[in-house]
Amino acid sequence: MAKESMKAREVKRAKLVAKYAEKRAALKEAGDYEGLQKLPKNASPVRMHNRCKITGRPKGYMRQFGLSRIQFREMAAAGLIPGVRKASW
Repeated sequence: MAKESMKAREVKRAKLVAKYAEKRAALKEAGDYEGLQKLPKNASPVRMHNRCKITGRPKGYMRQFGLSRIQFREMAAAGLIPGVRKASW
């Protein structure tokens, strides 16, 4: 399980990205790179990192489900993810 501070940091980054998205796009359109540099560092979408919605684990993230590989496997085995079942051939 990830530290609560790390999860909170990612949420804070996501809010900053959303807040400055329109302003960033306008500055990029105008080619004002000095204006872009004056924005907060965490307002850049590149600084965001995908994390598991349940545990906050940053590695082994499955984008389609928003879960880490470990949580995905547990939930799939328990039948909690619709349309997913264990392969057998």
